[in-house]
Amino acid sequence: CYHCKLNMKEGDPAVYAERAGYDKLWHPGCFVCCTCSELLVDMIYFWKNGNLYCGRHYCDSERPRCAGCDELIFSNEYTLAEGQNWHLKHFCCFDCDCVLAGITYIMVNDKPVCKSCYMKNHAAV
Repeated sequence: CYHCKLNMKEGDPAVYAERAGYDKLWHPGCFVCCTCSELLVDMIYFWKNGNLYCGRHYCDSERPRCAGCDELIFSNEYTLAEGQNWHLKHFCCFDCDCVLAGITYIMVNDKPVCKSCYMKNHAAV
């Protein structure tokens, strides 16, 4: 078995993945996504760099995912903030919804707030 490295026994069911090549077989329970361990038997699978992926994790390996909407980012313009990727319009002030990409913001209780809203709503007077 390509995953667990145990020998396949004669007569046992085996999974063959054409995209992986003719030399690889898996036990049905070992045919899983390398990221989340989702069982891929009877599912669409992806093969990349010697690993099996479910659809979600294969896409994550190809494109960044927006922390705001959880969708893939196909635009070349996006922002990286607080260690996560964001569509430009989704990285916005928690108080007033203004876009924060490229401007100063302050984190308040793990939420981004623009400087104006911070001064108005959160700063000690």
